[in-house]
Amino acid sequence: MQRGIRGFHALEIFGLLALGLTVGSPALAQIETADKDRADSSSHAILQRLRTSPGKLADGHFYVPATLQTIQWGYLPNRKSKAILTVPSGSLVTFDCLSAEGMMEDQGRDPVKFFGRHGVSRSQVLDDAVEIASSNLVHDFDKDGPHIIIGPVAIEGAQAGDVLKIEMIAFNIRVPYGVICSEHGGGALSGEFPENAGRQPGACTANPQLYNNVHTFTPIKDIKGKPFGIVHTSSGKEVHFPIDPFIGTLGAAPDTDDPVNSVPPSSFGGNLDFKELTAGSTLYVPVQLAGGMFFIGDPHMAQGDGEVSLTAVEGSLRATLKLSILKAGDAAIPGKGPFTQPIAENPDYWMPIGLDPDLNEAVKKAVRASLKFLVDKMDMERDTAMAYLSAATDFRISEVVDQVKGVYARISKKDFAKGP
Repeated sequence: MQRGIRGFHALEIFGLLALGLTVGSPALAQIETADKDRADSSSHAILQRLRTSPGKLADGHFYVPATLQTIQWGYLPNRKSKAILTVPSGSLVTFDCLSAEGMMEDQGRDPVKFFGRHGVSRSQVLDDAVEIASSNLVHDFDKDGPHIIIGPVAIEGAQAGDVLKIEMIAFNIRVPYGVICSEHGGGALSGEFPENAGRQPGACTANPQLYNNVHTFTPIKDIKGKPFGIVHTSSGKEVHFPIDPFIGTLGAAPDTDDPVNSVPPSSFGGNLDFKELTAGSTLYVPVQLAGGMFFIGDPHMAQGDGEVSLTAVEGSLRATLKLSILKAGDAAIPGKGPFTQPIAENPDYWMPIGLDPDLNEAVKKAVRASLKFLVDKMDMERDTAMAYLSAATDFRISEVVDQVKGVYARISKKDFAKGP
């Protein structure tokens, strides 16, 4: 996602969240709608921060909240960044990730007021959103990235040249609503959408309406035990789509002293906006700095491949991840030799990723990464691997809105099982 340049008790985190209470749980009860674009989320548990400092919990797992001491707004960690927490390799870490929706300048930088217009009470607005939005933390709508980035978290023993293995254990919705944005100057149809008069002189935090951006408030409704996002037509028709949460921005900090805007993804991960990174998936990224220096932000409740409007359903999530360091030569690394590009997997697919400002080049990079994976890990000859990719592998667009575009392959694991 690009904008601008653009609860449960602690005891339940790992007992319920990591061991079975998923986004489809009956605990996420049905959201009632007061009218066609207003939500009453009083029947839902609001996942406020468990505490205001990062640290180790009684069960040995770790927790990190979003606070003014743990976040950067619009930028990723770099070589100058200091770790907010250090954990052993293989640790489970829960992050209370915060969406910036309701906090952005084109929304008035007041989440209570912004969401209040949609029937959300103050008690249903996250305290961390209010704290950060009302602070004196500087944020430039036109220059800075939009994302609230938590980190970095150091992993003991990590060194440049290692691989950071990020396992997605569980994601829980912190609030039963999100926002989908269409912004002038962004999206797949930049210059065509939003369909209005465009940004007007004097647009600023005090006059957010002059940005003329479109923010579609999206309540989450439980239907037959599973959560769905709801959008409404002008005639009042409800359109439902499934909620499948993931984190849009995560990775290992790059080896640079320069400020790193949170919008474009790169070899270290970042704003991949990769919808396949749901619970049960794994992302591998190269480590560039001692400690690995993991960062996370930009929580998404649902997204289509392409993310064509500009954003997903942006909404705050509680994310539990397992962070592990793989040393060179470890058989678990999805490749041989220097590991330089992110690759993902889930129970069904291996997913090499190609990133480039030019979509055609992103496709080529995804194909090359797929060839390398098949040669390195599946012992295929390059000619045979290319034939296989052409016959049996889908290449999909992850996003086209973050300056650098993303393409990924879906290499079926079933194809490499012993017999059909």
